[in-house]
Amino acid sequence: MTNTSTALECATAFTTDDELYARPYIDADEERATPLPHRYIHGGFEGTENRFSFYLPADGYEGRFFQHITPVPESEHLAPGLTGAEDKIGFAFSSGAFFVETNGGGAIDLSKPQFGVDPTIGAYRANAASAAFAKVVAQAVYGPHRTYGYAYGGSGGGFRTIACAENTRGVWDGFVPHVIGSPVAIPNVFTVRMHAMRVLRDVLDDIVDQVEPGSEREVGEGLSAEQFAALQEVTRMGFPPPAWVGHRTMGTQAFGVLYTSLKAIDPTYFDDFWTMLGYLGADPASSVHRDRVRHATTVVEVVRRRDAVASGLIDAPVGPAGGVDEAFKGPEQGGDVVVALRLSVPPTVEPMNAELRIASGEAEGSIALIQNVIGDVALVDFPELSPFLQHVGAGDRVEIDNSNFLAAQTYHRHQVPDPEFSVWDQFRDEEGVPLYPQRPVLVGPLMARGASGTLQSGDIAGKMIVVEAGHDREAFPWQADWYAGKVREHLGAETDEQLRVWIVDKALHADVEGQELPTHTVSYLGVVHQALRQVAAWAEDGIAPAPSSRYEVTDGQVVLTDAVNPGGVQPVTTLTVGDGSRVEVAVGEEVLLRTVASAPGADGRIVELRWDLDDSGTFALGGSVDPRSSVRQEVRHAFHSVGTHFVTVRATSQQHGDPTTPFARVDNLARVRVVVH
Repeated sequence: MTNTSTALECATAFTTDDELYARPYIDADEERATPLPHRYIHGGFEGTENRFSFYLPADGYEGRFFQHITPVPESEHLAPGLTGAEDKIGFAFSSGAFFVETNGGGAIDLSKPQFGVDPTIGAYRANAASAAFAKVVAQAVYGPHRTYGYAYGGSGGGFRTIACAENTRGVWDGFVPHVIGSPVAIPNVFTVRMHAMRVLRDVLDDIVDQVEPGSEREVGEGLSAEQFAALQEVTRMGFPPPAWVGHRTMGTQAFGVLYTSLKAIDPTYFDDFWTMLGYLGADPASSVHRDRVRHATTVVEVVRRRDAVASGLIDAPVGPAGGVDEAFKGPEQGGDVVVALRLSVPPTVEPMNAELRIASGEAEGSIALIQNVIGDVALVDFPELSPFLQHVGAGDRVEIDNSNFLAAQTYHRHQVPDPEFSVWDQFRDEEGVPLYPQRPVLVGPLMARGASGTLQSGDIAGKMIVVEAGHDREAFPWQADWYAGKVREHLGAETDEQLRVWIVDKALHADVEGQELPTHTVSYLGVVHQALRQVAAWAEDGIAPAPSSRYEVTDGQVVLTDAVNPGGVQPVTTLTVGDGSRVEVAVGEEVLLRTVASAPGADGRIVELRWDLDDSGTFALGGSVDPRSSVRQEVRHAFHSVGTHFVTVRATSQQHGDPTTPFARVDNLARVRVVVH
């Protein structure tokens, strides 16, 4: 139901310099009760696809809004139903803010290259128009007041948050981009990882063990020359070695989407790779020839999502409140989407990513992408982008070819950028000349410009806290440091008055609360929460936030340099067994485990300490503690089976020492190794 007077009042009061978004409208204005009583306002801008949702709390408003910016233009209805630390609306309300969400100007078709589309619309203009109108609406709802605004987003949303900071003035007062990239990130962070995943696939478990605490072996020990070179290459490019712990499920992430654009931008590369000197495919001794798959077979069965989940072939989609999303079972929710094809004769070599061409039947000539073949089942990559698979049937001929994906795995070698990106020094000679043939165009800046409308300049308007995940596999952590350097080029000695960089140790790329491997990684959501609250206090009251993390970048790796005062807001957590990180004992022999957890800053408090004694991820021992700045605990434990065991302790701090809230809780882990003879 629309409040006509409010809609007319707001539309009349709104002014903008962007003529595309000069005519806002409101088509829904209603009172809602969850997660707390609030007023919901929905609308858009006439003549455009730009839509917004505003959630304005009935109580506790303190004159600000938080606006979440998605990785790509998507939907203005993503936030409702989220729970726990992922509840963006509830977090905004708890922080004295109303919440703003937009569709970024209109969802885009990820299956097609975005040529001819004005990237500034999705990058910042659509969000800026909605933010400006949100201020007008806030005046109508709460009365005249100064309305502060803060934008935040991760990954591609980090690109777009930075675009908002650099290309607008007077719209927002602060920004929290997280897990950010650089103009040379795409597709290179994916290609180098794919190369390493292929070459190292038989030894990744061994590498994980070498990286784990208490290892007595050097990382890379026992590898072949090709394997060691691949490990060095990906590490020097910025992939954090501890992140290999998730190698079984990490996949290739967004590369399946980027691949279509890469083929369109540089179509001759994929033939050059196999035929021209200087490319890996032209080296007859390279393992790419061993791993090349060009395989013809037929379809035995088309596997739809609901059946693939029921059989355990794939995981069920996660619902908005966590757990299994039961709605996916219906055809309108994607239960009928074809996610796999069962083959009559699978390839003898594991292809990893590949093209699957339909060679007969109704869908003849169409090409889908597969992420792998498991047994006799080809798993489709981004199945929603291949709707023609609905027309594939048993008996249809298909051809699997991974030639282009093998070629893509070393594309970064032929994309050597300016010397400011030092991780490419490994591909330059002593005089700075590239060691490999270079392509006629740098693809990274083209793709980055498509995400952010412009290339990052560092010319920010407002306060900014960059949150970076220390174990990020998709946006290598050094890129946060690179961006800090760009800001420093503009602000010089004044940089610390506008910018912070917080590194979250042991955090991965995704902005989710739950962790696949909870004894190895932590969520960074609580750090984003604290960053938003602290950037607001910085902009509104001049209260400086926690200092930047203390780190250095060495050979592509971000290393925290001060174990006692690391900066940022993550608790410092240590764990010892005996006097170190490893002990060897007999079966049944008791060991003494000691932990110390300290919360940084004057207000932070440790509120929870939990132990996982069997590496199961359940953290069954321990719980809440009396909130205080530092906590020490000792545990004695005996292991009754021979083998290598790991113990993990997880410390949780909270910004104000509140053990009950799901917001602004920050975790850190420490692990030790116990070898039982």
